[in-house]
Amino acid sequence: MDTFVVIDDTDVKKMPRMQLLEKLRGFIYDYIREANALAGVKNILNVQVYLLTDFWQSVKDATPVIFTFIRDGVPMYDRGTFLPWKLLLKMGKIKPSPEAVDTFMKYGEQNDGLVKRRLMDAMIDIYWGVITPTQALMMLAGQAPPVPKHLVEEVKKQFIDKERIMDNKELKVLEKVVGLYKDYEHGKLKEISGTEIDQLLKDSKDYDKKLQELRKKLESRIIEHTSDYVYNEMFSLLKNIFHEESKDKLVELFERELIKKGKLSERYLPIMKEVLKLKEKVKGKKSMTQNEVDNVRRDAEDLINKLIEYTQRKELAVMERGVMQIVYESHGEKKKAELVLTSSGAFLIEQGKIKKVTPNSIVDSNAKEFEQAMQGVKKEDMKLGSHAVEILRKHLGEFEIVV
Repeated sequence: MDTFVVIDDTDVKKMPRMQLLEKLRGFIYDYIREANALAGVKNILNVQVYLLTDFWQSVKDATPVIFTFIRDGVPMYDRGTFLPWKLLLKMGKIKPSPEAVDTFMKYGEQNDGLVKRRLMDAMIDIYWGVITPTQALMMLAGQAPPVPKHLVEEVKKQFIDKERIMDNKELKVLEKVVGLYKDYEHGKLKEISGTEIDQLLKDSKDYDKKLQELRKKLESRIIEHTSDYVYNEMFSLLKNIFHEESKDKLVELFERELIKKGKLSERYLPIMKEVLKLKEKVKGKKSMTQNEVDNVRRDAEDLINKLIEYTQRKELAVMERGVMQIVYESHGEKKKAELVLTSSGAFLIEQGKIKKVTPNSIVDSNAKEFEQAMQGVKKEDMKLGSHAVEILRKHLGEFEIVV
């Protein structure tokens, strides 16, 4: 129920009229809340509060709401003002001013421009409705969201050329939307028809459905790639540590040698089991959410880092055991060199130069050969034969080995 309250403000002098209006509105709304609470009424009254001076100006301006109010309104409380208005309207004595007629006539002249502007607004809304989810899909694919002017070429590169999950049909929709918006920005597109908007809206809906399908495919691929990555990385490190190929044996050694002996925290055993479960689920095509996979990946990366640290510590310990310091004399001066035992033989580091001890002599080597020899060094490789000692004596003269 629409309720109107018109208050005579023609003799108000103590406060501005707008302040009076806000004060009266506050009083009336308080009364409404109190009345609703007492009566238990849920349908809140819609009360419009007018000052008489503003109300009469609305009558002169031929405001349709005010004319309807006077014509159809039923007075609940009247000080002898409303019924005369009603009769004057019926007699045709209340007429809009010429200015009001001109104002209403201008609406017809403005109609064409307003409609064209709103059609352009619709095109802009469709543009953002296509661009934004496309950028989201690029982010899901691991790419930074491209700026709109490069979006078409980036989408083609990622989803058509690389991933092969999008067709040229969808790309043309994206090209069309981006092209229209560019023309609008550069002032080339002045208007667009309703028929074009209808077609654009239909194409954008089909495009959005395709994006939803692509999202599922991408998430499925990401889950599969994530599973393969953490599984392969984890077992590759375990093979390097234990020199064992069997997956079951590696799991057993991981638990027995690393967890139970306190070399790694016990919390890493459940993480390994989660990685194994993830691999089985992916293999069995079981559904999983991206959040579930991300949680396993995050924990698995922590375990992988710990295994890398353990491997590095182990290799460092082996390397340290395989490095011997040599003290010798040259031109009456004591000098130092390092003898490093590797799986490819012994290397002599002398005055910053890398040399290799061969069965017959000592030859020049380089950092690349030395680094390759250091990879995968085992304790059993650290042997120094008598022939190597003789070759070192010929090269250095008398020397001492400090282990």
